[in-house]
Amino acid sequence: MDTLDREILNILRRDARTPYTKIAAMVDTSEGTVRNRVDRLEDTGVIERFTVSTRTGNVKAMVEISVAVDVNTTAVSECMADWDEVDFVWQVSGEEDIVLVVDAADTRGVNDLITKARGLEEVKSTKTRLILEERLG
Repeated sequence: MDTLDREILNILRRDARTPYTKIAAMVDTSEGTVRNRVDRLEDTGVIERFTVSTRTGNVKAMVEISVAVDVNTTAVSECMADWDEVDFVWQVSGEEDIVLVVDAADTRGVNDLITKARGLEEVKSTKTRLILEERLG
């Protein structure tokens, strides 16, 4: 990955629907070059998916989860990634092992998800942080 790839990725991070012609003008190259670069970034797994960021008025939270030492954290993470309210699942270092980024209709939805997580025998504890404000970085 070179500087041009990074420039293209930075533009797509802000708006994944940016037309290739506009990206090309922004990075001073051709539309075909941008298209080829994006295709290659997808093929190699650098770009995993294109997604939508919403402002639905829902309650967003980070749920930090600790699992037992002998647990396959990847398997637990994959299970949680299938839950409807979960936008992202991160395996992290530190006191917690997994962080869920949750987008639920209300606090009851967040609480139901926490209860669901605590119901898994692999989960030792949870910590929840409500996201009060969000900015694109």
